[in-house]
Amino acid sequence: MLHKHLFRSILAAWLILLAPTTWAATTLVAVASDFTKPMTEIAAAFEKTTGHTAKLSFGSSGKAFAQIQSGAPFEVYLSASEKYPLELEESGFAVIDSHFVYAIGKLVLWSATPDYVDGQGEILKTGTFKHIALADPSHAPYGVVAEDVMKSLGVLDKLRPLLVMGENISQTFQFVSTGNAELGFVGLAQVIDVNNGKIGSGSGWIVPDNLHSPFRQMAVLLKTGAENPAALALVDFLKSPTALAIIEKYGFGLPK
Repeated sequence: MLHKHLFRSILAAWLILLAPTTWAATTLVAVASDFTKPMTEIAAAFEKTTGHTAKLSFGSSGKAFAQIQSGAPFEVYLSASEKYPLELEESGFAVIDSHFVYAIGKLVLWSATPDYVDGQGEILKTGTFKHIALADPSHAPYGVVAEDVMKSLGVLDKLRPLLVMGENISQTFQFVSTGNAELGFVGLAQVIDVNNGKIGSGSGWIVPDNLHSPFRQMAVLLKTGAENPAALALVDFLKSPTALAIIEKYGFGLPK
């Protein structure tokens, strides 16, 4: 009898240990470049909490949108805009009504040179720089927002000959950080010091929200992930207090 009880105890313990690996799954996620740092941290917390793995692919939102339409096997899509997820729902690539705002984007006019960009962005009107970088607005939402800002300030036509287009916000940041452009529009998450919430190096101007259209970054569950427990779990996890704390730490606004 004792042996039978011991056997049952060992079996139960073995099943508990086996369960996480038995049910763990992997989901492939397309993520906007501006969300690289927070999503990398979120994915690590997600795996630790759920046992599931999120395999991340970073790039411009527009390029990921085109890849999804061409049959790329992404299961969850985190766009830097509302436009693409809604279009994917309408065209049948995403689960209807699965979209949600996961973060509010924050734009910064930034230079790697200290004291170069003033705290009000007046350099856009008075500066003598030769190049200003932004993400290509044809497929990168950060570029669209940057153009909105320059239009609001009445300087877009003047600065258009000086524009240097990055493939995405990550390449745009590289242009500025390496000095190939004296300044440029980047994401706050790329330059923030998470210890104090301020710009960590160089100089910059955090662009006020009233100078551009609403910058709601939207995620959606793709139909390819509708039956994948890891994809479903990730969508839920992005709304959790753990994920929201990480998102806010990197300077994004939180959805309301």
